[in-house]
Formats: sequence, structure tokens, C-alpha cells
Amino acid sequence: MKTEVKKLDSTKREISIEVSGDIVKNKFDDVFKKIAQDAKIPGFRPGNAPRDILEKHYSSHAHERVLKELVPDLYNQAIEKEGLEVLELPNIFDVKLDRNNLSFKATVEINPEIPVKNYKGLKVHYKKIEVTPDEIKRSVDSLKEARKVDTIDDDFAKGLGYPDLSELEKAMERQIYIQKENLQRQRIENGLLESILKDLDFKLPLSLVNRQLQDLIRQAKLDLALKGSTPEKIDEQEKALHEQLEPEAKRQVRIYLVLSAIAKKENIPQDEHMPHHVMEFLLREADWRSQDSTS
Repeated sequence: MKTEVKKLDSTKREISIEVSGDIVKNKFDDVFKKIAQDAKIPGFRPGNAPRDILEKHYSSHAHERVLKELVPDLYNQAIEKEGLEVLELPNIFDVKLDRNNLSFKATVEINPEIPVKNYKGLKVHYKKIEVTPDEIKRSVDSLKEARKVDTIDDDFAKGLGYPDLSELEKAMERQIYIQKENLQRQRIENGLLESILKDLDFKLPLSLVNRQLQDLIRQAKLDLALKGSTPEKIDEQEKALHEQLEPEAKRQVRIYLVLSAIAKKENIPQDEHMPHHVMEFLLREADWRSQDSTS
């Protein structure tokens, strides 16, 4: 099998594939044997019709079956041989087949090559997390508002499943601490990503953007339905949702591709947990500084 890859742009490739000789000839032989088993030709029992008679009656059908069986197999061999990570089904064209030769071309979309660098040792400014008495009080007061209770005391805490008011306040403190910790973690991760992305310019694969956009639109429609919108009103917002969510879909794909590129360089497994593992790696490699640091 001969293969040749032509670069169309940063995310598209054209593969030329050609085979000849026994591969094509043997496939035609196999196909005609299968046809002969069921062929109904006057004067011949099934399976006994000569090859030339079969070819006269079933040439077009055999041609289609050879293409149907050979093209996908050869295409898969070609992308494996060329080491292409294809994102979508190919566009097959310029197909030529005779009894000894088969050639065709396929255009495919792949992930762009992203020259990620300078992602280790990035400065991370963090702030010591503290929970003030006022924050605890506001949190407990919000519970009172929800339960319409006038007095905040041990009985109030017991009504919420805590031994006493002190334990309730400790629980509120832990909850506020975790919320602040999560917000700081999110801020730090976003800062790391922005630092890595700012100097990278690459084309986004359209298929990935469309796939992510459709996921976001489906989720948005579900949210609207849960809020009571009718199917008709939801359908009316299809175009608006597309325009509104497309930038976010592009942002998410851009981030994913950069994390994937880092994962490849650092030999991090490319599974569903890859983004999380890469972020953990970036955080470990970061240069952590107190928020008071001026450097």
C-alpha cells in the first residue's frame, strides 16, 4: 500500500492511498465467491455458475462490495501508518477501481500541532484563607432567615442536626473556608491557563468546536426546560443560544487542546481525567508566592 499525506492547513490533511496486485485481485475473488453462493442464474445451481457468467450479471454489484469492504480497511491502515489522530469521519473522493488497482483520497481533520512551552515555573500568587466571625454570623443568620426562627441558640442548632450552637458555627466556618479555597483554586487555575494561552496562536478544529457547542446548547435547553420554558419557546432561542455559546465552546476547545499538548509532552495519559491530571501537574510545577510578594 502506498500512502501520501498532503498538508492542507494546520488541521486538515489529504491522504492519497493506492493498492494494487493481489490485495485487489483476492478481494474480487472473495466477493465473487460470496455472490456465487446466492446467485440465481438460469441453467446453473447456486454456487456452480462460472466466473465469467457471474461477472456478466453481477459486475456492478461486485464493484460496490469490493469498495465497501476494502476502502474502510485501507483507510484505517493508512492513518495508523501515518500516525494521524483523526477527529471525524473522512471525506472520501477520487475513487478509482479496476480488477488490479484501487486508489482513493481522503480529507481528514486532526488536532493542530501546538508548540506549548514555558508552562513550568509559572508564578502563582496565593492568599492565606481566613474566615471572620462576621462571615460565620451572616451564614448562620441566613439559615435563620430560611427557617423563620427568631432566636439563634442551642435549640436552633439542634433543630438543624448539630449538638449545639458552637458546633453549628464550626460547620459554617468549614463550609465558608472550603468555598473560599475553591474560589482561590479556580482563580489560580484560570491564571495559569491564561499565562500559557496568551502567546499561542493556532486554528481550532471545526469539528471539535461544533461538538462542544452542541453539548453546551443541549445543556442550555435542558436548563430552560427545567425553568418552565415550553419546547416552542426553547426552539425559538436556538439561533440566539448558538451565537451566545459559540465563544465559550471555542474557549473550552482551546483550553482542552493546550492541556492535551502538555499531556503529550509530559507523558500524562490521554484519558477522561487528562485535564485534571495536567492541572495538578501545572500546580505542582508552579512558583508559589504569597499574595504580599512584590516580585
